[in-house]
Amino acid sequence: MRRDDAIAFEPAGKAPVLKESPAVIRDIAAEAGISINGDSPWDIQVFDEQVYRRILTKGSLGFGESYMDGMWECDRLDQLVHRLLSIDAEEKIGSWAKIRLLGEVLRHNLFNLQTNQRAFQVGEQHYDIGNDVFEAMLDPTMSYSCGYWHNATGLADAQQRKLDMICRKLELQPGERMLEIGCGWGGLAHFAAQHYGVEVVGITVSKEQQKLASERCSGLPVSIELMDYRDLNERFDKVVSVGMFEHVGPKNYATYFDTVHRVLKDDGLFLLHTIGINVTSPKTDAWIDKYIFPNGKLPSAKEIASAVEGRLLIEDWHNFGADYDRTLMAWWENFDKAWPGLEATYGKRFYRMWKYYLLCCAGFFRSRQGQLWQLVLSKPEREWVYRSVR
Repeated sequence: MRRDDAIAFEPAGKAPVLKESPAVIRDIAAEAGISINGDSPWDIQVFDEQVYRRILTKGSLGFGESYMDGMWECDRLDQLVHRLLSIDAEEKIGSWAKIRLLGEVLRHNLFNLQTNQRAFQVGEQHYDIGNDVFEAMLDPTMSYSCGYWHNATGLADAQQRKLDMICRKLELQPGERMLEIGCGWGGLAHFAAQHYGVEVVGITVSKEQQKLASERCSGLPVSIELMDYRDLNERFDKVVSVGMFEHVGPKNYATYFDTVHRVLKDDGLFLLHTIGINVTSPKTDAWIDKYIFPNGKLPSAKEIASAVEGRLLIEDWHNFGADYDRTLMAWWENFDKAWPGLEATYGKRFYRMWKYYLLCCAGFFRSRQGQLWQLVLSKPEREWVYRSVR
């Protein structure tokens, strides 16, 4: 079937109907050097012909769901996604499903998907799935964010180096009070309290994270609270947020940075650690939104700079996005190795979902569309000169 045969029209007065078109998918795949049922590790092995229609009508959502359903397989999902992103395959597929893409854009632009009432949804759907999954996948600090791999000997070392670099960038001093917005399972709070002598208040929207973080930080001057960042009122010497800004959403950026400005002392520092995208986008990946991080939205550099302007000064902007590829591949290796002990609880479809999530994200960062930024920000009132740390 030719590409121009992919759209067939009903009689006059009825809307156009998309026909199944394996040729369209094959053409797009071939442009990325991918073959259907080929021999390369990044090639797609199709087991059900319905997969083509699902991809054409639902884009990335259909691609991911059909993988979860076992309709296709690939030996190296990370390499597959890297290749697809290199040619902007989602945009090419999107041209066949403009109404679906328009709906995603309108959803993110017309509605505030990260209100106070919706803030806890990501905690309930993702972070509360089971601490056993994350304990098996992550390093001993349970850092669920990009490690810093410069001179690192492995995942645990990369995460230790990241935690220490954050503390040095914040110029932590004994006796200071540090706020952590989105504290995860307490890895940074524990590290900062133990090695830098600071008191830490960590907040999270996950009940499971709050419980385990409190246990892990027992005996240290660390308090873990279940709350939304908009409800903060105390003042702190330093503020840090690692891997949480992706859940804030553009409609709340002003409120987020206003909150940081309000709680940060005049001579303090704020470190923002966040995933970023290379080009501003009006939407998010539909599969990730539905199955992994509901209501999330990755910021661009332009969006962050615009939101910060007039509120805080940018002292430093550090990009080490390539390190997220290595971090995700290490997480996948740990998860896959631990799966026999998790299978009875979570089942095969969860395994395929989690595999797709980790390896596709690795391909996303490998393509350089995904970045990892650490920004150090201060208030205009700060008098001390800041020296960048690496």
